[in-house]
Amino acid sequence: MTSFLLRGGTVLPLEGSKVVFDPGSVLVIDGKIELVGGVADVDQHPAAPNVEVIDATGHAVVPGFHNCHLHSGLLRGTAESLALWEWLEDHIDPAHRALTPEIAEAASWMAYTEGLRGGTTSVLDMWRHMEGSARAAEAIGIRATLAPYTADLYDYFETLETNRRLLETHLAAADGRVRTWVGLEHIFYCSPDMFRQAAALAEEFDTGIHTHSSESIWEVQECLRQFGRRPIEEFYNRGILGSQSVIAHGVWLDDREVQLMAQTGTSVTHCPCSNMKLSSGPARIGFYREQGMTVALGTDGEKENNNLDMLEEMKFASLLQKVSTLDPTTGDPWDILDMATLSGARALGLDDVTGSLEVGKDADIVTVDLGGLHFVPVMHGDDFNIAAHLVFTASSHDVANVWVQGRRLVADSEVASVDVKEVAANAQAAAEELFERRRQLQGDTPSPATTLGKNA
Repeated sequence: MTSFLLRGGTVLPLEGSKVVFDPGSVLVIDGKIELVGGVADVDQHPAAPNVEVIDATGHAVVPGFHNCHLHSGLLRGTAESLALWEWLEDHIDPAHRALTPEIAEAASWMAYTEGLRGGTTSVLDMWRHMEGSARAAEAIGIRATLAPYTADLYDYFETLETNRRLLETHLAAADGRVRTWVGLEHIFYCSPDMFRQAAALAEEFDTGIHTHSSESIWEVQECLRQFGRRPIEEFYNRGILGSQSVIAHGVWLDDREVQLMAQTGTSVTHCPCSNMKLSSGPARIGFYREQGMTVALGTDGEKENNNLDMLEEMKFASLLQKVSTLDPTTGDPWDILDMATLSGARALGLDDVTGSLEVGKDADIVTVDLGGLHFVPVMHGDDFNIAAHLVFTASSHDVANVWVQGRRLVADSEVASVDVKEVAANAQAAAEELFERRRQLQGDTPSPATTLGKNA
């Protein structure tokens, strides 16, 4: 179904203002948004009587969420209460070494299905063997921007050559839903020359760059020791900042680095749950936005977060700002919703086709059922509280319906595009295989914590 009338819900277009149609409707024709407005106004459109009507009464109607930093994976709940670099050394890097294309693909099927069920219509995934990720995204129906983990200082990641091959086959696939960017794992995993080669590769294909930076204080200190510059300054020197670059985390940016990112148009993805879980610290998200940076929202991987729930991520994005600044006026729900929708689409270079409910954009739409006891009271008019409910009350379990490009992928809280039980069973089997392979290889894997001195 690509033409329908979503009628009678509380519509938050999130196009950059606090406009609400309550009650409102969204008319979709051939997968595109034809009209957004009050119920009576949309009913008068000539096409309205000729399409299927879906009753959205009692639901919030919002744009799909953009998870702008994700790692597919199968390590959830198995590496807890560890500092970042110990966590990488003892658990994450050995798992990378044990990974196979088949295991990697099963992880992407799981991650994308889980995200979709919770209202995520678009992901920026940094993973490996991503031909399988592309297959998963195409079949599930989600938007996916694929940024392979590349590194040249360790031999168990992707290379720029494998990244090039993915660009050649999936620069824009599945009617534009599946795209490839250039990925860089981390400043201590990649040589300076690799960064410059990555920038050249992105320019050659006119595509984006995704990497991590400034996640921990130690990282900043080590970067100063090795290179004499803070990470974002070093990125600028290596030529990877720009309007098609997205930096994950950005927790420990000083004012100069914020200026560099704002001036170059580089976006940052805030991952509050991961940053809290790994004790990385609170990013100054309110300040970043004030300085003109595009701030998106991401869950990070299932291993750093334990779920891929973007509604939960919104709540923690607001609360972390409040507690770290001791300012209760920060983390406004409308600002947080923007980070998950329009700003996320802008970071991915997709804001001309998605990210808000506007005429001419693709129908990437989510409805959230407000009928649960935990939403009481739902208030309208002068006491309107639904934006706050979406950020502070809702979770992925409240998502009722999801459309991408007008195709209904979640219907009445059930994923319609794939067999969820089969996805889960395949992922479980793949995880068990991964852990067995990792056990056999454990102890042979070099790590950044033990080899950083060699890279200085």
